[in-house]
Amino acid sequence: MKSAAASSRPFDGFQALQLARDTLGIEAQALLALSDRLSPVFAQVVERILDIQGRVVVMGMGKSGHVGRKIAATLASTGTPAFFVHPGEASHGDLGMVTEKDLVLALSNSGESDEIAALLPALRRQGVPVVGMTGNARSTLARHADWVLDTYVEREACPLNLAPTASTTAQLALGDALAVALLDARGFKAEDFARSHPGGALGRKLLTHVADVMRSGSDVPRVPAEAPFLLLMREMSAKGLGASAIVDADGKLLGVFTDGDLRRRIEQGADLLSTTAGEVMHAKPYTIQADALAVDAARLMEQHGITSVLVVEGADRLVGVVHIRDLMRAKVI
Repeated sequence: MKSAAASSRPFDGFQALQLARDTLGIEAQALLALSDRLSPVFAQVVERILDIQGRVVVMGMGKSGHVGRKIAATLASTGTPAFFVHPGEASHGDLGMVTEKDLVLALSNSGESDEIAALLPALRRQGVPVVGMTGNARSTLARHADWVLDTYVEREACPLNLAPTASTTAQLALGDALAVALLDARGFKAEDFARSHPGGALGRKLLTHVADVMRSGSDVPRVPAEAPFLLLMREMSAKGLGASAIVDADGKLLGVFTDGDLRRRIEQGADLLSTTAGEVMHAKPYTIQADALAVDAARLMEQHGITSVLVVEGADRLVGVVHIRDLMRAKVI
């Protein structure tokens, strides 16, 4: 149901677009100003977080609480153990989740949040270090925190200068800056990120190995070098991969024959029926190790325009084959 004020004025698309540009401009300026004001205190906070044996406990009320949850999630996914505790619930028992090995990151634009202010004496008695993220350097939070991260903004993007907009953007950006500085200091790599995101695309790419998706055993098309050409064709048709490996009696990979090789031989007018697998094979096939990443197999296929790669163990023992369909089923590509 529309309010009387809303229904009395027609929608102005130009005004909406201009307000959107103004909002983005105000918030961009706020972040640039925040960057210019960064002090050595930021580095001290990063160093202290690196030293703690526990976790970063993030707190905040209202919009600052929503931002705090995101900061905690970003820290946790980038190598810094962290979780969010609601300040109101902390006053009624959840403060027991915080130990002297932890560090509290408290967010409050005004620095006068009653729920956070009520916790500061208890945190001080417990010996828990506190980082205050606030836009008011003279506030209760700033006075009682061990370190203060300044998130002051000249004005909110809200035309009324009331709704938290630029101030929450500043909090969010500074939280991201903390996470990035910490992950760099920890030597956090893409592989580490993937371990905390096993269900995502990056996790699949960086945690899935060729051995996880390859076909092995009787599913691998292979014939001995002395096999007649017709047997080679039957093996390729039966396994449906458009190729077959050629191996010796010990399972050593000697070569490969593909549908592409067949077409080229026919175009050349070769008498294939009188040949053996060893005579028509390509002696230097593309191979990959079983412990390689599946994404590397995909890269090899793309680079050479092929649809399958033979998998070897050591230098030349055939152990499997991975087809592009296998990579697609595993959502590696």
